[in-house]
Amino acid sequence: MAKQPQPISPLKNFFAGGFGGVCLVFVGHPLDTIKVRLQTQPKPQPGQPPLYSGTLDCFRKTLFGEGIRGLYRGMAAPIVGVTPMFAVCFFGFGLGKRLQQTKPDDVLTYPQLFAAGMLSGVFTTVIMAPGERIKCLLQIQAATGEAKYSGSLDCAKQLYREAGIRGVYKGTVLTLMRDVPASGMYFMTYEWLKNILTPEGKSVSDLSVPRILFAGGLAGIFNWAVAIPPDVLKSRFQTAPAGKYPNGFRDVLRELIREEGVASLYKGFTAVMIRAFPANAACFLGFEVAMKFLNWVAPGL
Repeated sequence: MAKQPQPISPLKNFFAGGFGGVCLVFVGHPLDTIKVRLQTQPKPQPGQPPLYSGTLDCFRKTLFGEGIRGLYRGMAAPIVGVTPMFAVCFFGFGLGKRLQQTKPDDVLTYPQLFAAGMLSGVFTTVIMAPGERIKCLLQIQAATGEAKYSGSLDCAKQLYREAGIRGVYKGTVLTLMRDVPASGMYFMTYEWLKNILTPEGKSVSDLSVPRILFAGGLAGIFNWAVAIPPDVLKSRFQTAPAGKYPNGFRDVLRELIREEGVASLYKGFTAVMIRAFPANAACFLGFEVAMKFLNWVAPGL
C-alpha cells in the first residue's frame, strides 16, 4: 500500500469535500433525475406500455417535453444541501481515519478505511434525508402532471405544514441503510485505487488528473453497486402518499417483490451507473484540487 498523505486534517476535508460535492451535482444531476423518474414511475395498466421504456426513453421524453431545465429540476435542494453534506461527509471520513490512528504517521488498513467511510455516511444523513425527500418529490411531479410545489422552499414548507419535521425527514432510516455501507465502499475503493495507481516511490498526492478521475469514477460505481436497492426503496417511500406504507420500508419491499420481482430493486441501474462515473470523478477531482489549494494557502490548518 502506498503511503497515505499525512497528517490527516478533518477540517481541510470539510472545505475540500464541500467543493467536490458541488462539482458532483453539476455533472450528475440530469441522470439523477432520470434515475428517480424510472424508480418511481407508476405501474402501467394491463395492456398499456410503461411511462418510460428505459433510460434513453426517459431522457428523451424529459428533454423534449421540458427542455434542459427538466433534467435539472429539483437541483436547488441538492445544491443548497450538497456543500455542507459533502463537507460533513469528507469531514467524517477524515475524522474516522484520525480516530483510528495511534500516531500521526500510521497508515490505515482497508478495513479501517471502510469503517471511516461508514462513519461519514452517518454524519451526512441528517443533512441528506430532507434534501433527498424534496429532490425526489420535485423530480417526479412533472412526470405526473401535478404541479403541487413551486420549488424547493415551497416543498419544504408544505411538508412541514402537513406533517411537521417528521414529514421533512421521511425516509431517514432508508437513507442510513443506503449511505452507511455505500460510503464505506466509496472511500475504501477510492483509497485502494489511488494506492494501486501510484507509481513505486511516489506519493498518492502526486497522482495525475486522469488517474484521479479514474479512481473517483470507479469509486462511484462501487458505491452505487451497494446503494441501489435501498435507494429504490427510499425513492418509493419518500414519494408515496402519507399512510401508504405504515410499516415503513418493509411494506415497500414486500410490495415491490410481490408486484415486480427482485429485479425491481435495481430500477434505474443504467442511469445510476452512467451517472456514477463522471459525477464522482468530478467530485474527487474537485476535492483533490481544493485540498491542494488549502495545503498551499493554509498548511497549518
